[in-house]
Amino acid sequence: MLRLTEIKLPLDHPPEAIAKAAIARLKITPQELVSCTVFRRAHDARKKNAIVLIYSLDVEVKDEASLLKRFAKDPQVKPTPDIEYRYVAKAPANLTTRPIVIGAGPCGLFAALLLAQMGFKPLILDRGKVVRERTKDTWKLWRKSVLDPESNVQYGEGGAGTFSDGKLYSQIKDPRHLGRKVLTEFVKAEAPEEILTEAHPHIGTFRLVKMVENMRATIESLGGEYRFQSKVIDLDLDDKRQVRGVVLEGGEHIAADHVVLAIGHSSRDTFEMLEKRDVYIEAKPFSIGFRIEHPQSLIDVARFGPSAGNPILGAADYKLVHHASNGRDVYSFCMCPGGTVVAATSDIGCVATNGMSQYSRAERNANAGIVVGITPEDYPGGPLAGIAFQRKWEKAAFVAGGETYAAPAQLVGDFIAGKVSTSLGDVVPSYKPGVTPTDLSKCLPDYAIAAIREALPAMARQIKGYDMADAVLTGVETRTSSPIRIKRDDTFQSLNTKGLFPAGEGAGYAGGILSAGVDGIKIAEAVAQSILANN
Repeated sequence: MLRLTEIKLPLDHPPEAIAKAAIARLKITPQELVSCTVFRRAHDARKKNAIVLIYSLDVEVKDEASLLKRFAKDPQVKPTPDIEYRYVAKAPANLTTRPIVIGAGPCGLFAALLLAQMGFKPLILDRGKVVRERTKDTWKLWRKSVLDPESNVQYGEGGAGTFSDGKLYSQIKDPRHLGRKVLTEFVKAEAPEEILTEAHPHIGTFRLVKMVENMRATIESLGGEYRFQSKVIDLDLDDKRQVRGVVLEGGEHIAADHVVLAIGHSSRDTFEMLEKRDVYIEAKPFSIGFRIEHPQSLIDVARFGPSAGNPILGAADYKLVHHASNGRDVYSFCMCPGGTVVAATSDIGCVATNGMSQYSRAERNANAGIVVGITPEDYPGGPLAGIAFQRKWEKAAFVAGGETYAAPAQLVGDFIAGKVSTSLGDVVPSYKPGVTPTDLSKCLPDYAIAAIREALPAMARQIKGYDMADAVLTGVETRTSSPIRIKRDDTFQSLNTKGLFPAGEGAGYAGGILSAGVDGIKIAEAVAQSILANN
């Protein structure tokens, strides 16, 4: 099998053009081509009047050896790489202990799945509820302003990624193609098969719910066990700082020598427990800002020109960066085409926002975080100082919104001009349970406000209309990533606590569904190898 890359075809090409392009690229006859399948498809929209699709193809030919020799110096014709996943271990028949996975988000889900597939029968503990019950609780906040601190956008089966755009791509280095394993398992769980070929695949919330349920069923069929509404409040450590178990909120002790900590970036009380237990934690950079909403049609035209609305392209996205004169980097984060801004707090008396899209990406507005990078120098005070910093601005947003979980909002034109917004314009904000027009300058530090004010007109030079007066900013976006890192050694265990495996976004080792899933796989492998070494 050969892998052909950089095969370019017009946007409106017929299906048969793909095989014809492969034949032309290899300079062979149609009879010499045995099969041709699409491995990856992307698009190049830099020339809006001539958008092209870019394919990577896997082709089977009758005389592969001669073609490889002919194209030996061509980097776009190579043998198809072996990307099949191979398990690193298998549980022994006399296994006497089972690993615990804390957290059922993307990282915990894949750690549990891989451990189950290798025969280790993990126990999965999650402080929240099963995904459908959790969804009902989340809607109570969005529709009725009622927050359940243990069942919301952050806590529960599926993790924070369930209420997102469901993006399934990442910029992580992945030499073992573990991301392909993640995508393949998602397809087995009823994700659309196109996620295996699209360069920037996404799923959307409603589909993620069913997939999470299907993956739970798979894990249980392999001997794994789930326990929801089971909040871990302490670790049992021996005098050598080896994990011997966990303690639940009700006082129950569960013995285990291997504990995966896949708790997500908002498990603030768990972070506090870990610090009290002297688990090594350090503060790390993250970002803060607002959500910005435009008409999706504006983004489509700016990105795709005459091809805006083409179903192959779908709703347009963007990625923007501005280096502000005060030294701050401002960038778009978690852009959600045709989506909504959602209430994402897990703390009473706080407002935090995020973005979400369904698979169709068919809502009226585009939204994205417009965030400013910050470092521990901006919030000195110890490893958990970033949590206090987040809470400060989330509480300020709660007050500015009217103390009802409505979010503070401001028109972009007013924000740039430094004027208080008293009403809204043509862009109808999507945030539920609603917004309060106000002055967002009270909701972030002065340096962040100044950087964003400078960035919006600059970004409009890349996307015409980006600084339109009626676009809406909604505050605040503070949960872009974990404010801490639970450092681990080369065996993926905590630097100073053996048997504890920090994982995923909460530990500071992932950012998004795909990278969290990949980290879960790595952690599962490390746990399995450690169990075998000590069994």
